[in-house]
Amino acid sequence: MAYVRVFRHSNTLLVGHVRNLLESAGIPCELHNMTLGGGAGELPLGECEPEVWVAVHNRARAEGLINEALDGPREPTQAWCCPHCGERLEGVFDTCWRCAANRPD
Repeated sequence: MAYVRVFRHSNTLLVGHVRNLLESAGIPCELHNMTLGGGAGELPLGECEPEVWVAVHNRARAEGLINEALDGPREPTQAWCCPHCGERLEGVFDTCWRCAANRPD
């Protein structure tokens, strides 16, 4: 199966966060170059940065999730009312904090 790079950054914590984000969304991924930081200077910097790779068929979805996570949603989300318990929630929430019901689509 072919894999493509969807994210790279010098901060390994941010790379790990992106990996966790994708895996929690059901997108399997691989980490590359997690231990090459010590080679910077001897190797080109771009070759040493930690990277996240996904299967080609997951690329568009992964890039969309990464962009939304790092830049915020493109459109402000409207407040909503939980269909299960009636709690009013701000648009940034996808799950009701009172009863844990998911936001309706």
